[in-house]
Amino acid sequence: MHLKFHKLILAAAAMLAAPAIMAQISETEYMSWPAYDGDDLEVKVDATGTHFTLWSPKAEAARVMLYDTDRNTAATDTLTMTRGENGTWRVSVPRQLYGKFYTFAVTVDGKTLDETPGIWAKAVGTNGHRAAIIDLAKTAPEGWAEDRGPKTDNITDAVIYEMHHRDFSVDPSSGIVHKGKFLTLTEPGTKSPQGLATGIDHLKELGVTHVHILPSYDYNSVDEANLNSNQYNWGYDPYNYNAPEGSYSTDPANPGTRIREMKEMVKALHDAGIGVIMDVVYNHTAENDKSNFSLTAPGYFYRHRPDGSYSDASACGNETASDRQMMRDFIVNSVKYWAKEYHIDGFRFDLMAIHDIETMNEVAAELKKINPSIFVYGEGWTAGDSPLPAERRALKENVDKMKGIAVFSDDIRDAVKGHYSRADERGFATGKPGNEETVKIGIVASTAHPQVDYSKGNNSKLPYAGAPTEIINYVSCHDDLTLTDKLAASMPGSTEAERQRAARLAQTIVFTSQGTPFMFAGEEVFRNKKGVHNSYNSPDSINAIDWSLKARNKSQFDFYRNLIRLRREHPAFRMTTAEDIAKNIVFDKIKDNNIISYSILNNANGDEWKEIKLVFNGSKSNYVVKIPRGEWTIIAADGEINPDGLGSTRGGSIAVTPTSALILARIK
Repeated sequence: MHLKFHKLILAAAAMLAAPAIMAQISETEYMSWPAYDGDDLEVKVDATGTHFTLWSPKAEAARVMLYDTDRNTAATDTLTMTRGENGTWRVSVPRQLYGKFYTFAVTVDGKTLDETPGIWAKAVGTNGHRAAIIDLAKTAPEGWAEDRGPKTDNITDAVIYEMHHRDFSVDPSSGIVHKGKFLTLTEPGTKSPQGLATGIDHLKELGVTHVHILPSYDYNSVDEANLNSNQYNWGYDPYNYNAPEGSYSTDPANPGTRIREMKEMVKALHDAGIGVIMDVVYNHTAENDKSNFSLTAPGYFYRHRPDGSYSDASACGNETASDRQMMRDFIVNSVKYWAKEYHIDGFRFDLMAIHDIETMNEVAAELKKINPSIFVYGEGWTAGDSPLPAERRALKENVDKMKGIAVFSDDIRDAVKGHYSRADERGFATGKPGNEETVKIGIVASTAHPQVDYSKGNNSKLPYAGAPTEIINYVSCHDDLTLTDKLAASMPGSTEAERQRAARLAQTIVFTSQGTPFMFAGEEVFRNKKGVHNSYNSPDSINAIDWSLKARNKSQFDFYRNLIRLRREHPAFRMTTAEDIAKNIVFDKIKDNNIISYSILNNANGDEWKEIKLVFNGSKSNYVVKIPRGEWTIIAADGEINPDGLGSTRGGSIAVTPTSALILARIK
């Protein structure tokens, strides 16, 4: 299980502050609450005026508070809502209230709860405490109507790059003007001090197909009114799910600015041929009783223990109840909104197994109707137990029950580099024996293969994926140690060159495996975080990418760039069915530790190469492999790679150097 420790601290105060508002309400009672499926929740403006609709079935009264500003002023008007159908409350004003701010206040069990912007606020002011009434059409950048993301036939065609706006840009070496902002990714021509490309030009040069941005909805932990204090957070503490984060905009007080600038970022990436994946955290909220969910319909949106306290599969103080209709509808309609309004190309679900399978299937199906190239993936685990039965959870073991959804492979992650939570533990790429079969599980994307013995797997004992399109391969992400720091911790006494060599082998395994490759921003320049594994709120001195590393580690960057190019140019690494993998991948029988040798045959998946031979040597000694006689092009050897070839060989006995990959290709 892969815990997000950064959330534990955020949740502590909320857990101590108050018990659940509505204790000991049975699941049956919650499920009996009327559901509402209209598309007018929150606020609508049309020719007849401004219309507010709130879903709060157990409320005894509800009001709308109107404001002229986003904070620090008294309400200019109070609108009394009247009870509508299916648990709703409504009020209308015969004027278009553009430019106004608003909150809701509901009364439950005789107590008027704190004001809330509601759960459907699409525009908010500073710190998201008041929602705003704006004309979304006026937030569109030039050419927005024609904007489209890249066409992606299969998720396995993607190369995903995970990044945080601030990490990527805040260091002076980035040459970027809008540091830590959405606009970071709109600036062409930015350079490092040594004159090498940074920013969006760096992404284009590297060759990634999609950028996975860490949470960019409005989150709770950064004070948008005090940005000069250089606060930092990853953003896994949701506050307003359907409005962009203000600290990433140039003017958090202006609701339209944050929306327009996020759209400008998306369009700039699309113009560069790069898709945008949004990290979403629907599994929990930053607050318990004070969340917008609790201040709207207390208790309903969360799961509870038998004593009425919040259940906590997120390890953050609460977990949402996706299996209840209105929570399910919220998640589905929220991602649909981001896909339509912001042209988002994919969604990464945090702690996805807290959600139920039915909800995730509906998410994927509805998104595909909007954009056939869109894709969904997530963490196939929870951070604690849940009242939701395991067979209903969106676990990695249940991924084959979810159509069009992928999960992260902790199998390949831990086998290649060593266990994520044990810093000093080595893996296959750093010389630890016994991980060979688990690496092979990763190579075949956790699908059934006649030559892979799942009983020897470290994490998984059965082939849980029905197709490689269900698996995301990686060795590191924002969580835990960067690959650079992991290698330093597990290879004491090693040189930087030796660690870079191990990183090359590790990523070669990931990028040539079936499934979809995923990498963490900055590792292509051998970025580190000074050994801090949980840097969710660490200062820039820990999290920022030093872009002078690109010149210092130019050969490492070039290796990544060529590795990505190799994958993108050769469909043999991007098969889409388990049957093709079982038919076209043949493993050699190897008895030696830390050696894997296999072939991809039959012009797999329409590849121009008839056969690709891959040998991974994670040992500290040369390994001599017997290659059939023929005309082979050497693609990778001794820590170097070039898709056009490093030379040629006629086969026979070839020495594979320590901690390296040998890749050969032949057309005939």
